[in-house]
Amino acid sequence: MAPRKYQQVLRAEAAEETRRRILDAVGQCLREAPTEQPGLGRVAELAKVSRSTIYADFGSRSGLFDAFVVDLWERTGLGELGRAVGATDARDHLREGIRAASRMKGGELAVYRVLHAMDRLDPESAGGAVRHMETDRRAGMQSLAEHLEREGELREGLTVDEAVDALWVLTSFESLDLLVTGRSRTVDEAIDILVDMAERAVCRTPGAPAASSRGA
Repeated sequence: MAPRKYQQVLRAEAAEETRRRILDAVGQCLREAPTEQPGLGRVAELAKVSRSTIYADFGSRSGLFDAFVVDLWERTGLGELGRAVGATDARDHLREGIRAASRMKGGELAVYRVLHAMDRLDPESAGGAVRHMETDRRAGMQSLAEHLEREGELREGLTVDEAVDALWVLTSFESLDLLVTGRSRTVDEAIDILVDMAERAVCRTPGAPAASSRGA
């Protein structure tokens, strides 16, 4: 490898290592002090970088938290979620999509809990990262409900909007967290409960005629 190319590789690796330390430091702050908003000074201290390095890499506090959430998703199962929502069968889309999304949250319950609490108490504290997550989730529930309708799998008399409302509640972080913390369920048990509840809430009873064939 030419010396110049080698130096470029080393610089790229060093930059990625620095970025990794900064994102890990955000997670450490959220776990260690869940009742406090993580300050950039503390993040910089833990990552052993200057505040200016954080701004240079992420642009702003908002950019840092957006990057942290994307990294959190990628580490906890974004690829699995992508495969689940691509299922051609609508019920598989529902079951595996909810399982994959819930496993992502369940793998870092403490971190998601703090992010959601920060968003409720001070929407600007996490730079809009939670709202971006919820915007993506809303679009996902709309897509799922429309998929169920196309396949004739919606429960009789249920509209797409009503299905989105039910799915919105059952796929929320709060629903998962309440089962784990309030009912002492394991994450896997809570996921099974939520999948079953979602299917019962929005899908037709197995064996019942599909919506497209009713009244034929």
